[in-house]
Parts: sequence; C-alpha cells; structure tokens
Amino acid sequence: MSLVRQLQDYRLTTVEILYHMPDHPSVLQTFIWQDLDIAPRYPVLHKFLDFWKREIEGSLHSVRVASASLVKPASIGHADALLRLH
Repeated sequence: MSLVRQLQDYRLTTVEILYHMPDHPSVLQTFIWQDLDIAPRYPVLHKFLDFWKREIEGSLHSVRVASASLVKPASIGHADALLRLH
C-alpha cells in the first residue's frame, strides 16, 4: 500500500459482495474485496462494481462497505503493568 495514497486520504476499504450463482440463481455466494479507496465517493469500488456488472455473470444481490483510515496520529498511553524478566 502506497504511503502517498494514504496521505491523500485513501482508506483501507473492505467490501462484502453477495451475488447470485450463475447456474443456481437462488443460491448466494460471498466475495470479499479489499483496496485503498476514498470515502465516501469510493471511485475505485465503483470502477470494480462496473467491471463486475459488465464482465461477471453472477448478478449482485448486496454490497456492504467498511473503511478505516490507516494513517492516524500516534497515541501514547500509560502501561497497565510492569513485568521483569531475568
């Protein structure tokens, strides 16, 4: 993952896609997709979903999206315990 993209506010985006099996339309299959993308527009995800609709036979049932920022300010906390090893 490119640090430059992360600094441009790209976020790690994980998507769960449920789609209908081409040979058995009543059966749903899960596909997990993950990439860096910009929330809330998600241009990379939209490009992937356009590709899916155009090239893949399984029709989409639902898409669930989660994203998290990867570059965050450092946090400092107090230690809960002090352990000594000899």
